[in-house]
Amino acid sequence: MLSSPLLQRLAQATPLNAIAPLADLALRLYIGKIFFMSGLTKIADWDTTVMLFSDEYHVPLLSPQLAAFGGTAGELILPVLLVLGLFTRLSALGLFALNAVALLSYYHVLKDMPSAVQDHLEWGLMLLALIAIPLQRWALDRVLFRARASQ
Repeated sequence: MLSSPLLQRLAQATPLNAIAPLADLALRLYIGKIFFMSGLTKIADWDTTVMLFSDEYHVPLLSPQLAAFGGTAGELILPVLLVLGLFTRLSALGLFALNAVALLSYYHVLKDMPSAVQDHLEWGLMLLALIAIPLQRWALDRVLFRARASQ
């Protein structure tokens, strides 16, 4: 077994920890843009959105109008919170749930488009990373919680 100090330092990659906040911000910007743009598309033609939720998307337990409103609101509000880093993990969790519902409720169409399924799986993985990995983020959460802790 190799246990030299050099190998241990390389395995820990401590200098790379400095780029973690930048990687976190890039991930939040990327995934936030995807969901926000989807929300903008939905509000651009509300009648079509409601029709899609009535005829194409099979969201369980909700009326098409409520599902359309909730999904669109989530796609417009949660990405903004995510990008700002406000309630970051909770925002990512909400988008993760929204993504899962979208994948499951529209799977009957997406199953014939492997790249679309792959997109949803990748977005889910990115969101899961934001939920699961606590980082020292460049985020409003950090500023707000630090201000509260010092009071």
